[in-house]
Amino acid sequence: MSDAKTVKLVDESNKPVSELPVIGGTLGAECVDIGTLYKDTGYFTYDPGYGSTASTKSAITYIDGDKGVLLYRGYPIEQLAEKSTFLETSYLLLNGELPTKAEFSKFESDITHHSMMHENLKDFLKGFHHNAHPMAMLAASIASLSAFYHDDLDVDNPDDRKLAAIRLIAKMPTISAAIYRHSIGWPTRYPRNNLEYVTRFLHTMFEVPSEPLELNPVVAKALDLLFILHADHEQNASTSTVRLVGSTGANPYASIAAGITALWGPAHGGANEAVLLQLQEIGSADKVETAVKRAKDKNDPFRLMGFGHRVYKNFDPRAKIIREMCHKVLNELGVNDPLLDVAMKLEEAALKDDYFVERKLYPNVDFYSGIIYKALGIPTEMFTVMFAIARTSGWISHWIEQHETPGSRIGRPRQIYTGADVRDYVSNDKR
Repeated sequence: MSDAKTVKLVDESNKPVSELPVIGGTLGAECVDIGTLYKDTGYFTYDPGYGSTASTKSAITYIDGDKGVLLYRGYPIEQLAEKSTFLETSYLLLNGELPTKAEFSKFESDITHHSMMHENLKDFLKGFHHNAHPMAMLAASIASLSAFYHDDLDVDNPDDRKLAAIRLIAKMPTISAAIYRHSIGWPTRYPRNNLEYVTRFLHTMFEVPSEPLELNPVVAKALDLLFILHADHEQNASTSTVRLVGSTGANPYASIAAGITALWGPAHGGANEAVLLQLQEIGSADKVETAVKRAKDKNDPFRLMGFGHRVYKNFDPRAKIIREMCHKVLNELGVNDPLLDVAMKLEEAALKDDYFVERKLYPNVDFYSGIIYKALGIPTEMFTVMFAIARTSGWISHWIEQHETPGSRIGRPRQIYTGADVRDYVSNDKR
């Protein structure tokens, strides 16, 4: 690398040269700008999974996986988890700064008064069988918002973009609660505007007309904390999907619906659901030792879900935060559930076992979030929906940032073609 911050790429076979500028941000590794590479050399780059490729510039979230650092708009996740709320964190992600009291009051009021969902959406949900997967219903419902709000949405208008953000953050919990209630045959519950965001969601989800819901404060606090920790995570698969779809000019509801479907996968947002399914597979605390032995056997395909993280090479900072809350929830609620006993036994074994410690395979945020959701009485199929509620604030922040960034262009990844060479059509009587 030269003092002028360029990288020279030379093809020794026929000597084409490309002078590639090196660019950097506030934090993190510098990047080689390959924008002129094809023009200079006739080559594209090949990077499966885009693990070494920056697809955009963003000022929203920063991750240092080696050091276990996660920042929202520059604020450490540990500080936000301790001192902030999910709704304040959402404002931060959207606007870049923490709100004043007046700004937050207006934001909270706007969210509260957009929490209702259109009555026709109830009929839409009735079209799904009661045991349809909640993520299928959520993706379809959010995409359908395009039909309800399409006529008055100009994606190039900043006020329209902000209104769409308010609507999505406000309505996601209401729609999610309606999906849960549809799955168990309960009537849809209207949100109570005298309650704050997370408490309102829990009442909308669990309260029945015949009796008021008595909610332990630790439940709302735990869910609010989980929402903060899941609000954004840089250019992950679902966020990159939202940006890719948004790059076409698609409206925010269609873009967020695409993000929901990407989040559904067990390698992404479905990981905490996979943790609980594996706990069910293990079955009981006395079988944890056998499960740990199997996980350490490289010839056994069995692997423990919820341990280690592909981004955080040392520890997941969110896991350190949520572990304390997880134990607090279990102690406060006194839940008697054999699967939670399995989880705690598994955590104890992994934190003491040299195999896991040496490889830094610590329980991650998916492990603890699944346990908390289970303790709160949230069905396993709804776990990823909980994740989507939280991640909506991050997704829409990225969608807005993309539209506010000069020079944004439609996403168009390249490929290495491995199919047949040029060949002539043969009529079927000669095949």
